[in-house]
Amino acid sequence: MNLRNLILVVITLVALLLLGQSLYIVEQTERAVLLRFGAVANADVPPGLHFKLPIAEEVKKFDARVLTLDSRPETYYTLEKKPLIVDSFAKWRIVDVPNYYTASSGDENRANRVLQERVNEGLRNAISRRDMHEVISGERDQLMQELTADLNRVMKEAVGIEVIDVRVKRIDLPTEVSTSVYDRMNSEREIEARQYRAQGQELALGIRADAERQTVVIEAEAYREAEQIRGDGDARSAAIYADAFNKDPEFYEFTRSLNAYAKVFGDKSDMLVLDPNSEFFKYLKSDEG
Repeated sequence: MNLRNLILVVITLVALLLLGQSLYIVEQTERAVLLRFGAVANADVPPGLHFKLPIAEEVKKFDARVLTLDSRPETYYTLEKKPLIVDSFAKWRIVDVPNYYTASSGDENRANRVLQERVNEGLRNAISRRDMHEVISGERDQLMQELTADLNRVMKEAVGIEVIDVRVKRIDLPTEVSTSVYDRMNSEREIEARQYRAQGQELALGIRADAERQTVVIEAEAYREAEQIRGDGDARSAAIYADAFNKDPEFYEFTRSLNAYAKVFGDKSDMLVLDPNSEFFKYLKSDEG
């Protein structure tokens, strides 16, 4: 290879190298800033293929998607000075590229640290103005909405990022507090259970007493009705007997004597000691039968 060809090869390689350093691509999921000698030349480079001056210009790319800050659990105190361990997370994204680059030098970890401090400060202030019930259930959604709005305003100005949402994953009590709280809850539930049992026993006694009273009343009314029916039956029976007797007293007396003989002499093992002249044997001795 002669000198001329060697020079052409070197020139070609240098040209390719310069071309490779001059072209760059910004993806749809990225935000970029173009620096010229360290100063911002293009604050927000749009997605696509672009050209830059080698050595003089430099491109910084950042993730433009929604990012998640998973905060460490922190202890905060409520209005009643009760500690709560709060585990939260925040969703954010870059909206002001030059501001973001200036504030964090394009370092996502630095931006997360700033946001973490702001989230902790916001939660501390918000929780300190509310009691435990409001933090856990009563005003929890309102608290998160207010905190998100405040953080979004502050972080846009300070770091150039938009805070989309702040949420609480879990709220726990410290171990030493949890034990006392659970014991108190158990005591309250036991007291409530005893009250319910006492009310139930009182109600049961009332129902049982009413049932016993109704039983006595029903039995008394049934007995009274039965006696009335029995008395009416006896009266009708006596009336029928009297009417039959009055129609033929002799036949009635004879029939009663025959029934008496059948009952008395039905069992041969029975022994009777009677006067033969007794009225009982009236029809046995009669010639007329």
